[in-house]
Amino acid sequence: MLRLCCCALSLTLLAAGSRQSDRSLLAERVAQLTRESSWKQVARVPISFGSFHPQGLVKAGNTFFLSSVEVHDREQGKGVGHLFKLTDTGTLISDLRLGEGSIYHPGGIDYDGKDIWVPVAEYRPDSRSIIYRVDPDTMTATRVLAFEDHIGAIVHDTEAHALYGVSWGSRRFYRWTLDEKGRVSNADASPQSLQRLNPSHYVDYQDCKFALRERMVCTGVSVIHGPSPMSIFRLGGLELVDLRNSRPMHQVPVLLWTGTGLDMTHNAAWLEPSAAGLRGYFVPEDDRSTIYVYEVQLK
Repeated sequence: MLRLCCCALSLTLLAAGSRQSDRSLLAERVAQLTRESSWKQVARVPISFGSFHPQGLVKAGNTFFLSSVEVHDREQGKGVGHLFKLTDTGTLISDLRLGEGSIYHPGGIDYDGKDIWVPVAEYRPDSRSIIYRVDPDTMTATRVLAFEDHIGAIVHDTEAHALYGVSWGSRRFYRWTLDEKGRVSNADASPQSLQRLNPSHYVDYQDCKFALRERMVCTGVSVIHGPSPMSIFRLGGLELVDLRNSRPMHQVPVLLWTGTGLDMTHNAAWLEPSAAGLRGYFVPEDDRSTIYVYEVQLK
């Protein structure tokens, strides 16, 4: 029994070390991207169930977790928040419903190797949110924090033991500290005392992931309206952000669109290092969604 426990512990430590290495390498690879970087589609995975309006994506091994909002009546604040667990072939494994009352809009999500962090907010800016910690194996949620603003994405800084949230449109950043038991130690602080303004106006962040050394990688979109109602251009982008000063360290457009003109980084996204560069998983479309898989080689 002791030998089995030691083996299990060793495997856990190796997996944790691999995740740490991937996060550090992710930031380094993102910083090498340029406008000329050539992304090539290598796969597409149709999601076999109604996915509503996807928001955040994480990948753990061969399993995906997708946050999504099901809107019943937006004006009346009625809807359902979902965290879907699905296979790498797009088949639904389970559906965890999150939220309370008018708080039903999940945002961008993060995975720290143990838990998935999910913000759920009212479907309007300057509103209210609940932050959940979800066990990916049991798909059970723990309510961690209630907050007086719309939190559209969240990351868990495992080195500084802190949570970082971004507001609607990512115009504001918030930081909460965690104690040794994973509880928020400054939960009663005012939003004004916790916030920093985002100096970047290039894209609105939709989905963010923690990278090592106090950095996060965010994907998002800038919707540009032309002179006529029909002239709309969607530019996807990717940013490496320094969490110490809330400033972008590297910014690059992602020049990828679906056949209907929707940018790949419009909604949920997950990035990971590949053998020669980066692999990206993108879920830009609503309802009958597809996971588009792209790779980019970097010198």
